[in-house]
Amino acid sequence: MGDTDGLWGLQEHLQALTIDELRTANWQRANEGVKPSKQTKPPKAMSRPGQGRGRDKNSPERIAKRKAALERAASRRQALARGEIA
Repeated sequence: MGDTDGLWGLQEHLQALTIDELRTANWQRANEGVKPSKQTKPPKAMSRPGQGRGRDKNSPERIAKRKAALERAASRRQALARGEIA
């Protein structure tokens, strides 16, 4: 899947493009003659460096946001239990 720093060269990009095209071609053949409402979902493209996967799920900012959301939810549950809000 490329270097550890997330940079791909031409060969990696061409290989990913080839995989995407083969997935699409196989999906088209599998759904040939099938009603559009009964077709399977088209395949997703292979992930590439820099396409939304760069965020760290356990970064300090995300942990702080998650903690704040849990605290808001807990205080709302307490207010509901006390009958302060409906």
